[in-house]
Amino acid sequence: MKIQILVDNPSSWIIPYVNELISKLSLTHEVTLLHKHIEVKKGDILCLLSCEKIFKKLELNKHNLVVHESDLPKGKGWSPITWQILEGKNRIPVTLFEAVKTVDAGAIYAKEYIELDGTELLSEIKHQQGIVTQKLILNFINKFPNILGENQDAEQSSFYPKRTSKDSLLNINESIVSQFDLLRVCDNERYPAHFVYRGQKYQLKIYKDEEF
Repeated sequence: MKIQILVDNPSSWIIPYVNELISKLSLTHEVTLLHKHIEVKKGDILCLLSCEKIFKKLELNKHNLVVHESDLPKGKGWSPITWQILEGKNRIPVTLFEAVKTVDAGAIYAKEYIELDGTELLSEIKHQQGIVTQKLILNFINKFPNILGENQDAEQSSFYPKRTSKDSLLNINESIVSQFDLLRVCDNERYPAHFVYRGQKYQLKIYKDEEF
């Protein structure tokens, strides 16, 4: 089969996991990694992974696969893992589904789960996300074409909003314990945790002490 993988941010955290996925798929399939939407050509399967823009030319491939970290149709939208961790969840569903014109609304093919113990920082959470993403796509391709999708119930839909740097703001009047989940899902480089005190903004970055 002709398989294309589109990651429209060449610096995305998912690139190492995509490279591993390509190594496995290339043993039996023709696989191409793309970073620009315009590069997508006709083929069998297009995997849209960690894309920051909506891909529109869905007619080019027989299947357009997307991975979303929520129990679709619940939790559509942005940063679903982060929002669920802030809700106190440690078991995060990851859904493989078909891309359609309506965002996060296509037929569902499979679900796996990320299991957390509540101590993981963002890089560790992303690692589990990358592993589960690989598993979902490999299983789909190994079963193809003997795989059926299940339509989503639109009435069950819910949406998460896009996060910004303001969502990493800490309350200096609350304890570290009460804000620990926010601390551990903050991106130390792009959206670090921060607080404002005496008219000045301060950043906080969190790392595990490996010698502890």
